[in-house]
Amino acid sequence: MPTIIRNGDTFFAQKGAYFEGNVKIDGNFVVPARTHFWGRLTVTGTLELGPRSSVAGDVTCWSAIIGGQSRIKGRLVAHGDVTLLDHAVVHSVQAGGKVILRTGVSVGDVTSNDTIIIHGRIKSGKLLGKNMKVIGN
Repeated sequence: MPTIIRNGDTFFAQKGAYFEGNVKIDGNFVVPARTHFWGRLTVTGTLELGPRSSVAGDVTCWSAIIGGQSRIKGRLVAHGDVTLLDHAVVHSVQAGGKVILRTGVSVGDVTSNDTIIIHGRIKSGKLLGKNMKVIGN
């Protein structure tokens, strides 16, 4: 298993690491670019998934920032806010807070208990939130 470095309640993965099986982190998790998970990823705090990273299964976390050109093949479930950066691909999103979808995002259904904010053109399934804001085209 690749090295994970702990600093207080935040954990850091090695750049370019591959994690086989399911991973559970009790705290915040910062994942650098081009890091890959071949199972489910569970994070009790905030997940920052670096650009061009991938998760083969579902992701559960408190809140998430998903880097550009990253791919999550399963569902992303967050208690708080979710941001999908440019050209990220996610099967579906269920969030308790705001959801921000940046240009080029491809996502299935998105459910939010708050506002869904769309920046630019995206591809998506159903968008269900309390409010919807579209910025740009």
